[in-house]
Amino acid sequence: MADPVHLPRMLQDWQAMVFEPFRDGVDICHLRRSDPALAILRYAPGAGVPRHRHTGLETILVLDGVQCDERGSYPPGSLVMNPEGSEHSVWSDTGCAVLIQWERPVQMLEEAT
Repeated sequence: MADPVHLPRMLQDWQAMVFEPFRDGVDICHLRRSDPALAILRYAPGAGVPRHRHTGLETILVLDGVQCDERGSYPPGSLVMNPEGSEHSVWSDTGCAVLIQWERPVQMLEEAT
Protein backbone atom coordinates (compact mmCIF):
# COMPACT_ATOMS: atom_id res chain seq x y z
CA MET A 1 0.00 0.00 0.00
CA ALA A 2 1.29 3.45 -0.89
CA ASP A 3 2.11 5.99 1.79
CA PRO A 4 -0.67 8.61 1.92
CA VAL A 5 0.17 12.29 1.46
CA HIS A 6 -1.76 14.46 3.90
CA LEU A 7 -2.30 17.43 1.57
CA PRO A 8 -3.59 20.07 4.03
CA ARG A 9 -0.69 19.43 6.44
CA MET A 10 1.84 19.39 3.60
CA LEU A 11 0.50 22.66 2.19
CA GLN A 12 1.04 24.30 5.59
CA ASP A 13 4.42 22.71 6.40
CA TRP A 14 6.28 22.50 3.06
CA GLN A 15 8.77 25.23 4.08
CA ALA A 16 10.13 22.99 6.85
CA MET A 17 10.74 20.01 4.52
CA VAL A 18 14.24 18.93 3.46
CA PHE A 19 15.25 20.15 0.00
CA GLU A 20 18.24 19.27 -2.17
CA PRO A 21 19.66 20.87 -5.32
CA PHE A 22 17.74 20.03 -8.52
CA ARG A 23 18.89 22.59 -11.12
CA ASP A 24 20.68 25.93 -10.81
CA GLY A 25 18.47 27.99 -8.46
CA VAL A 26 15.85 25.24 -8.10
CA ASP A 27 15.67 22.89 -5.11
CA ILE A 28 13.56 19.74 -4.79
CA CYS A 29 11.89 17.87 -1.95
CA HIS A 30 11.04 14.37 -3.16
CA LEU A 31 7.74 13.05 -1.86
CA ARG A 32 7.71 10.04 -4.22
CA ARG A 33 10.61 9.18 -6.54
CA SER A 34 9.03 6.49 -8.73
CA ASP A 35 6.61 7.00 -11.59
CA PRO A 36 4.47 8.87 -11.01
CA ALA A 37 6.96 11.09 -9.21
CA LEU A 38 5.72 13.67 -6.72
CA ALA A 39 7.81 16.54 -5.36
CA ILE A 40 7.92 20.12 -4.25
CA LEU A 41 10.13 22.39 -6.35
CA ARG A 42 11.37 25.65 -4.84
CA TYR A 43 12.59 28.29 -7.32
CA ALA A 44 14.87 31.12 -6.24
CA PRO A 45 14.03 34.54 -7.75
CA GLY A 46 15.07 34.51 -11.42
CA ALA A 47 15.58 30.73 -11.56
CA GLY A 48 14.12 28.48 -14.21
CA VAL A 49 14.12 25.14 -15.99
CA PRO A 50 15.12 25.10 -19.69
CA ARG A 51 12.81 23.98 -22.48
CA HIS A 52 11.69 20.36 -22.07
CA ARG A 53 9.12 17.92 -23.46
CA HIS A 54 6.68 15.98 -21.33
CA THR A 55 6.69 12.22 -21.93
CA GLY A 56 3.63 11.91 -19.68
CA LEU A 57 1.20 14.21 -17.92
CA GLU A 58 2.72 16.82 -15.60
CA THR A 59 0.46 18.41 -12.99
CA ILE A 60 1.53 21.51 -11.03
CA LEU A 61 -0.11 23.24 -8.07
CA VAL A 62 1.48 26.60 -7.25
CA LEU A 63 1.96 26.85 -3.48
CA ASP A 64 3.73 30.20 -3.18
CA GLY A 65 4.99 32.96 -5.47
CA VAL A 66 4.38 33.02 -9.22
CA GLN A 67 5.54 30.40 -11.74
CA CYS A 68 5.69 31.36 -15.43
CA ASP A 69 5.97 29.66 -18.79
CA GLU A 70 5.38 30.74 -22.38
CA ARG A 71 1.60 30.56 -21.86
CA GLY A 72 1.31 32.76 -18.81
CA SER A 73 1.93 33.47 -15.13
CA TYR A 74 0.45 31.31 -12.39
CA PRO A 75 -0.11 32.68 -8.84
CA PRO A 76 -0.71 30.59 -5.69
CA GLY A 77 -3.57 28.14 -6.07
CA SER A 78 -3.10 27.78 -9.84
CA LEU A 79 -3.40 24.24 -11.18
CA VAL A 80 -1.42 23.75 -14.40
CA MET A 81 -1.60 20.56 -16.45
CA ASN A 82 0.95 19.91 -19.19
CA PRO A 83 -0.12 16.94 -21.33
CA GLU A 84 2.14 14.31 -22.83
CA GLY A 85 4.00 15.75 -25.84
CA SER A 86 3.77 19.38 -24.67
CA GLU A 87 6.91 21.53 -24.46
CA HIS A 88 7.79 24.61 -22.44
CA SER A 89 10.38 26.29 -20.26
CA VAL A 90 9.55 27.41 -16.73
CA TRP A 91 10.81 30.31 -14.61
CA SER A 92 9.93 32.53 -11.68
CA ASP A 93 10.94 36.18 -11.58
CA THR A 94 10.08 36.49 -7.87
CA GLY A 95 10.65 32.90 -6.70
CA CYS A 96 7.98 30.29 -6.11
CA ALA A 97 7.20 26.85 -4.77
CA VAL A 98 5.11 24.25 -6.60
CA LEU A 99 3.78 20.78 -5.90
CA ILE A 100 4.54 18.78 -9.04
CA GLN A 101 3.65 15.32 -10.28
CA TRP A 102 5.23 13.71 -13.34
CA GLU A 103 3.74 10.55 -14.87
CA ARG A 104 7.11 9.98 -16.56
CA PRO A 105 10.42 11.87 -16.64
CA VAL A 106 10.74 14.91 -18.89
CA GLN A 107 13.06 15.07 -21.92
CA MET A 108 15.34 18.12 -21.79
CA LEU A 109 15.46 19.93 -25.15
CA GLU A 110 18.04 22.58 -24.21
CA GLU A 111 20.45 23.18 -21.40
CA ALA A 112 20.60 26.17 -19.09
CA THR A 113 22.64 29.08 -20.37
